[in-house]
Amino acid sequence: MSAQKIVIDPITRIEGHLKIEVEIENGVVSNSRVIGTMYRGLENLVVGRDPRDASYVTERACGVCSTVHGLASALALDAAFGAEVPYGGRLIRNLIYGATLLHDHPLHFYHLSALDYLDVMAIAQYKGNDAGLNGVKDKILKLVAANDTAPLTPRYNPDQYCVNDPELVTLAVAHYLKALEMQAKAKKMSAIFAGKQPHQSSIVVGGVTILPTLEQVFQYRSMLMEQIAFVENVYLQDVLTFGTGPLLPLAQAGVGGSHGNYMSYGGFAGDAEGKDLLFTPGIVLDNNLATVHPFSIDKITEDITHAWYKSDKGRTPYEEDTVIDLDKKDAYTYVKAPRYEGKPMEVGPLARMLVMQPKVLMDVITKYNIKPGAVARHAARAVETILMAKKMLEWVDSLIAEMGKPNFKIHDTDHWEIPKSGQGAGLIEVARGSLGHWIKVEDHKTANYQMVVPSTWNFSPTDGNGVLGPVDKSMIGVPVPDPDNPINVVRVIRSYDPCLACAIHLIDPQSNEIKKYQIGF
Repeated sequence: MSAQKIVIDPITRIEGHLKIEVEIENGVVSNSRVIGTMYRGLENLVVGRDPRDASYVTERACGVCSTVHGLASALALDAAFGAEVPYGGRLIRNLIYGATLLHDHPLHFYHLSALDYLDVMAIAQYKGNDAGLNGVKDKILKLVAANDTAPLTPRYNPDQYCVNDPELVTLAVAHYLKALEMQAKAKKMSAIFAGKQPHQSSIVVGGVTILPTLEQVFQYRSMLMEQIAFVENVYLQDVLTFGTGPLLPLAQAGVGGSHGNYMSYGGFAGDAEGKDLLFTPGIVLDNNLATVHPFSIDKITEDITHAWYKSDKGRTPYEEDTVIDLDKKDAYTYVKAPRYEGKPMEVGPLARMLVMQPKVLMDVITKYNIKPGAVARHAARAVETILMAKKMLEWVDSLIAEMGKPNFKIHDTDHWEIPKSGQGAGLIEVARGSLGHWIKVEDHKTANYQMVVPSTWNFSPTDGNGVLGPVDKSMIGVPVPDPDNPINVVRVIRSYDPCLACAIHLIDPQSNEIKKYQIGF
């Protein structure tokens, strides 16, 4: 039987256009190609400008994760300028970023992924007495009657792995609505110290610009306590319910697993010395969790064999440029292929947690015999949200203590002026994975700038050695028993948090028939 091709284009509405082509043979994916279809060249916009502009220009890469680009850029500028961020400034930076992670992870689960795991219409069979859940049921049924079910439809047909218990489904939909409220509060938390959201205005080279009041700090702390209760009692519990319920066979089979190479840059020091990191830097190779290798920035290169760019093979980000070549032979994507010692690396919450191996996650993995894959990514995302939220409480209390000291500082004003020359890299761990900004300064201007974002690592194309990128590798072997309902393909894609797919076309190579589907919310 000839292979059938599924083309998902675009994958995401938020962070640009991403296309994936997969071929299905004998009920499983046999080949995959991930394609970045939009050229932006954002790095080129900062070349020749005041280096301090980079924090604000690069934030425009995205309206959801803008803050993390501002922070990565500021870290690169800190290194290039020789700035040392005071403890108070570092704490405020951490709290600005931490609130964005509390926003992003629940958003991904409830609003970008939940329909892949729920039979939403089971809500009609809810027979319980809970007034709140009955209110949710009535609201959804009224929308159905009015033929106004967005954003809960369109969707794929539920399969045997979907949660279909009416009470659990109704509770999950109620939590979907609650998560919207919590996201709004997370944005407010970040804006207290960031000036505004999205596109913060407080993080600059050398620290931050806002000198908070105790009233602002306690307002932040109050909302943080609400976030901790939500992620512990609602978010994590829902992820465990899904992952250890009908989805357990997929979790135990490791459906959507990649090469088994995981990377974390580490970061977010919470102590005055800058050594107590929330995220541990490290490398795991071939799923060997017994050995965590040290991370080295010097081992990062970018391969552009199959990308529409002019460059030499295997250059470092400091040396790389962003010049397109649309006539390049064998090129098919605008996404470059970053490699670590020549190896493709998965980045993101699962990678971070497998490097750190926190007991709360490892106990779940061991108890249920879960293997790295799509379901494990959701579990890791929920666990690290709790770790972040609790660490943020420590940071808030440390900030309160620092504010009472006479030498409280938030900025290194001695290193604000632009040096004649310099270079620096800003490496941080963000919601979707490892983010890096590299800058070169010459004659007081930005001479070169490169951004290697998490989706560049995860959605990278095949490299010059013929090795698939992480997402392409994850797709191989994914079961698709019904090509008209390829829900497992979407589960794997979305487990990497590429935001949101909007349309799918299934093409039969024999008949050239195109079947159109709407996917997502």
